[in-house]
Amino acid sequence: MGDVSIRTARLTLRALAAAAAQALPGDRDGAARQIGSALAADWPQSDLLDVLPMQATSTSAGEPYGVWVIIDDVSDTVIGDVGFMGPPGEDGTIEIGYSVTPGYRRRGVATEAVRALARWGLNQPAVRGIVAHCEPDNAPSVGVLTRVGFVRDGVENGQLRWRLTGA
Repeated sequence: MGDVSIRTARLTLRALAAAAAQALPGDRDGAARQIGSALAADWPQSDLLDVLPMQATSTSAGEPYGVWVIIDDVSDTVIGDVGFMGPPGEDGTIEIGYSVTPGYRRRGVATEAVRALARWGLNQPAVRGIVAHCEPDNAPSVGVLTRVGFVRDGVENGQLRWRLTGA
């Protein structure tokens, strides 16, 4: 798929290239060169560190089903990430997750990024639905998922399960 990116009103989402994932977290300058944008001082967040080795071994076709960086267009800086936990399963479902650095939270960044990437995902031929999970007491995440159009679909391992399907 090559260099895949999505533009929104304020953001650019770009599939994280395997080479950039390989550089993180140790070689921030190398990763920034690969991405083509500066990195916020507190990105990547700790929850992304476990996923980077998997993204580092992705093929160019697999990269879009992994981590995407969220780039603030004004500062040209990576301020978070959004992405899928792998390609669609046999049932056509993909799982989405997201994280925004603390200085950019409560500004609608996560909602804008999740909405854009979910739309992209639902437009892929093999995708029939998107799921997400969050802690029941995580009001900001509940708000993001609700605003994007996800509906609660039960509880799984103590977390709320959410589902979004195409129209």
